[in-house]
Amino acid sequence: MHSPLIFTGNANRPLAEEIAHHLRVPVGQALVSTFKDSETQVDVADSVRHGDVFIIQPTCPPVNDHLMELLVMMDAMHRASALQITAVVPYYGYSRQEKRSKGREPISAKLVANLMATAGADRLLTMDLTAPAIEGFFDIPVDNLRAGRILATYCLDHFHLGDAVVVSPDVGGVDRANKFRQMIGTRAELAVVFKEHPEAGTTEIRGMVGEVTGKTAIIVDDIISTGDTVIKAAELLIERGASKIYVCATHPVFAEGAIERIHGSAIEKVIVTDSIPIPREKCGTKIEVASVAPLLAEAISCIHEGRTMSSLYKRFKPSLQ
Repeated sequence: MHSPLIFTGNANRPLAEEIAHHLRVPVGQALVSTFKDSETQVDVADSVRHGDVFIIQPTCPPVNDHLMELLVMMDAMHRASALQITAVVPYYGYSRQEKRSKGREPISAKLVANLMATAGADRLLTMDLTAPAIEGFFDIPVDNLRAGRILATYCLDHFHLGDAVVVSPDVGGVDRANKFRQMIGTRAELAVVFKEHPEAGTTEIRGMVGEVTGKTAIIVDDIISTGDTVIKAAELLIERGASKIYVCATHPVFAEGAIERIHGSAIEKVIVTDSIPIPREKCGTKIEVASVAPLLAEAISCIHEGRTMSSLYKRFKPSLQ
C-alpha cells in the first residue's frame, strides 16, 4: 500500500509538518499563494494520480482566505486524478453559524459543507465541532475527533486535581464538560454557568449551578474567541469562592485583544491545542499549547489503512509545544 499523500495550505503549516513527521512521510510540494488581483493560486508539483490525499487546512482566521485555499486545492487534486481526498480541517470555520436565530439568516455551516463536497472532498476529518449536528450537513463520511483526552491528560500531569470541579460555561457544553470530568476522575464535581448573548459579540452571565467554594475550577469549552465567556465565568467562580481557575479549550481563535484580556484576568492557565496556530511569543505565561498532531496522524493512518478509530483517545498523551 502506498503512503498517504500529505498536503497543506497556509493556515497551519507547522501542524501539517508535525503530522507528516509522525507518519514518516514528507509534506507534498504545492504552491499556495495569490495572484496580483488577490485570487487564490494553487500549483501542485507532486503527482497525486490514484493517490490517497489528505489536505491539512484548518479554516481559521482569515477564514475566507483559508477556506478558499482548501477548496481550490481540493479541486486541483480532484482534476489531477487523486483516488480519494480527505479534508483535514481541525478547526471548522463557520461552525457557529449552524442554525438560524432570526428569520433571514443563512446557515453558513451547511453552505461550507456543500462547498467542500462540491470541490471534491470524499471525507472530512475534523475536531470538536461546535454542534455535532453539523456532521449531518455532509453527505460524505465525517470523523469528528475529540481533544478532551489530550487536554485532560495535560491537567492530570500538571495540576493537583483532588478538589477539582469541572465547569461548563453554558448549558450547551454540559455533555462536553461531563465527559472531561470523567476523564480526570469521577470524584471531580460538575458545575454549569448560565449565560446569554443579548447581541452578537456580547456575553452576560445569569447564574450558576454547582458548588465551587475552595475548589480548583476547570472551565471546559470548545472555542475561545473574544475570551469574554471564560473571563466572566472565571469572575463568577471567584465570587463563589473557587480557589484557582484553569481553562481548557480546543480551538484558540483568540480574536484581537483576547490574549491580553486573559492575561489580565483571574485565570491561572489556559490550555489549548494547536488546531489553530499561535505564535509562541504571544502565549505569555498563561497560555499552554498541547499538540493534536499525534492524534490526527493516527487518524489519518487509520483512514488510509481502513482501520477503526474507536480507541484513539485511550492511547494518546499530549505533545507539548
